[in-house]
Amino acid sequence: MSDLMKRREEATPKGIGVLCDWFVEKAENATLWGTNGKEYIDFAAGIAVLNVGHRHPRIIEAVKKQLDYFTHTAYQVTPYESYIELAEKINELAPISGKKKTCFFTTGGEATENAIKVAKAKTKRYGIIAFGGSFHGRTAAAVGMTGKVVPYKAELGIGMVGIYHGVYPNKLHNISVEDALKSLDHICKSSISPYDVAAIIFEPVQGEGGFNPAPKEFVEGLRAFADKYGIVLIADEVQTGFSRTGKLFAMEYHSVSPDIICMAKSLGGGFPISGIVGKAEIMDCVSAGGMGGTYAGSPLATAAGLEVLKIIKEENLLDRSNKLGEQLKNFLQGLGHKEIAEVRAVGSMVAVEFFKNNEPSSDIAKKVQTLAMSKGLLLLTCGSYGNVIRFLYPLTIPQEQFDKALNILKEVIAEAVK
Repeated sequence: MSDLMKRREEATPKGIGVLCDWFVEKAENATLWGTNGKEYIDFAAGIAVLNVGHRHPRIIEAVKKQLDYFTHTAYQVTPYESYIELAEKINELAPISGKKKTCFFTTGGEATENAIKVAKAKTKRYGIIAFGGSFHGRTAAAVGMTGKVVPYKAELGIGMVGIYHGVYPNKLHNISVEDALKSLDHICKSSISPYDVAAIIFEPVQGEGGFNPAPKEFVEGLRAFADKYGIVLIADEVQTGFSRTGKLFAMEYHSVSPDIICMAKSLGGGFPISGIVGKAEIMDCVSAGGMGGTYAGSPLATAAGLEVLKIIKEENLLDRSNKLGEQLKNFLQGLGHKEIAEVRAVGSMVAVEFFKNNEPSSDIAKKVQTLAMSKGLLLLTCGSYGNVIRFLYPLTIPQEQFDKALNILKEVIAEAVK
């Protein structure tokens, strides 16, 4: 064990799970260099934070420029133009009907929690419906809404009155759209009146749950249910946003729109920022002082966010996302291993799910991850059963490096399914 690893174990709690047994020393675009002297192709991207790659030169330059003016004032004390400009851009781009307003925070959990606060202020209700397999953050209400017990809730005594979980459609696991929508009726017959439900929160493509796309009929059903009972519909796009799915927002694939969208991760290009955008009449239901935060909408992060939006447009990252995702999907489907139960892809939000003997196999997924790291490719697992490999490469990855990663994948998957 390295001296640095010993120091980590002595200084930090075991509740912070760490994947790698090495430490990063340097990063550039889709490449990481470790303190172990090895080089890695990064297909994790800081858990979907780096759609525009590590240290994009334009982002570095924008932040350096901001450093010459000020680093922090707290927006709600002394406001600044970059916050307003970024909000204007998001209002223009977000797939929500009517007049919109946007506010910023720091983490994805803050985004989902504040979206719930807005919904409660609007409806004067207490109930929340989320879904099994979801991930909405690690703070109290956010982890309460998260639909996965281990490792996010186990042993923590997490529980919050008024949060209920429906089932999310998943054809591979025999959960139909009809089943999922019926689960809402079941909740509202057995646990809470629909007229006490403030919000329904869902991911257009589940992240931690296994990169499961929401069928159009499901999203339309959620919109109809929300409209019937006066419920605020919230789309959590923390992981799907900013080109990952081949659209700026995954909700652009649907014919109906939510009332609020949560965002974070790749908006900041590596700098911490999150936010919510929603219908103006809903967003204005919270009185002054009810939202914000000391570092919310940091001037360094808003400068980075403005540059991210320019990079996405000027470097054609929506098109790049779709092309890389299609290549990876076709590659995985072409491997022909019987243990590959399903390949799912929406743009570059791609996943492969492994079964063995007709049962989810976390062992295969873990072997693929471990073998890939030994060969210089960093991967993440996910899914309710831990049997899914998800792919979160920077969309700016050079084609030659992407092809090299696929060659490694071919080798390690073949070895893992033996």
